[in-house]
Amino acid sequence: MKILHILDHSLPLHSGYSFRSLNILRAQVKRGWRPLVITSPKHEESWREYSPEREEIEGLIHYRTGALAHNGCPLEAEIRLMKNLAKRILDVAESERPDILHAHSPILNVIPALYAGRKLGIPVVYEIRAFWEDAAVDHGTCTQDSLKYKLIRSLETWVCRKADQVAILCNGLKNDLVSRGISREKITVVFNGVNVDDFKPCEPDLQFIKKWQLEGKTVIGFIGSFYRYEGLDLLVDAFARLAATRSDIVLLLVGGGEVQEELKHLAHRRGIGRQVLLPGRLPHETIPGVYANIDILVYPRHSMRLTELVTPLKPLEAMAMGKALIASDVGGHKELITHNLTGLLFPSGQKEALASSISQLLLDDRLQKQLQTEGARWVREHHTWERTTSVYDSIYSRAFGALSK
Repeated sequence: MKILHILDHSLPLHSGYSFRSLNILRAQVKRGWRPLVITSPKHEESWREYSPEREEIEGLIHYRTGALAHNGCPLEAEIRLMKNLAKRILDVAESERPDILHAHSPILNVIPALYAGRKLGIPVVYEIRAFWEDAAVDHGTCTQDSLKYKLIRSLETWVCRKADQVAILCNGLKNDLVSRGISREKITVVFNGVNVDDFKPCEPDLQFIKKWQLEGKTVIGFIGSFYRYEGLDLLVDAFARLAATRSDIVLLLVGGGEVQEELKHLAHRRGIGRQVLLPGRLPHETIPGVYANIDILVYPRHSMRLTELVTPLKPLEAMAMGKALIASDVGGHKELITHNLTGLLFPSGQKEALASSISQLLLDDRLQKQLQTEGARWVREHHTWERTTSVYDSIYSRAFGALSK
């Protein structure tokens, strides 16, 4: 079976979106399927370097749509994006003859896929990783009660009705779609997974330890993108409370993003600039060794619609690495973490509770080891990519059945 995946962007651009896509493609190859990729003009916009029309990444063919000229109003640009993408899908489909179109969020990808799929007479699966309207709220481009938000939400619901099957990241998103009237039977959850060959307990990165002077230090850490909703400001404030009485601890924030400079300034204002380390974004292949340097991982997400509905990937990586973790009690975390078994949960937004949870775990070796053991076991039993992507077989079968009706 040949599947044409329509993506917002892909490798070589590094993001959680890109790595989830890559692991889905790898898993499908292992099943004997033939996945292909088309990326939207958003890929060139984000990559900002030369992208050939067709390139091979890890043996997988990636077709590019090409960058858009920056002119006109925002709505006009989005219409042009969809028109260009629809044409590219039809052009590639003519030569590749895919059996199914698998469009991944946002809706700018699935609307062209639905147009092409109906013209070609092949089924369309729509996979949602987060609702575009909720991401727009976090980015500050609209508010939850705005006309733009309501319009995007209505479009999202409409394309879910039109698609032959809907794949979705987690139960929070599924339940939200069901509340909009989308049939529960049409929706299948494809959970995030972990490549346990890449993420497993390993030796610490000694060069990293030396460079950042971590010898003899207890390391509290976060690895990921610095979005505002991640709550890293709360983590810096909670850490400052602990650092006032402990000189042996450091806070390691690995990654980058919109609040990076704010975090640096906040650390200096709290008088802990020397104890808060920000090495920036690191090569993907070095991340396991960096995880191994960290004693406790913290995920302090603020509560908002996006974090209440969407499950993150990074806590799964930490569990697979055999690390103890602490997370806020937003819905996306509670879907992954069992309090006092695979991690500790604290009330979101409460820095005193977060500081208390970190202190508790630092003082309780038995609890640390329990969280490490149970978290690693749970991920290996439930969240390998091989396991989470096995549901595509039934998704595609139902999509073929829906189209034939």
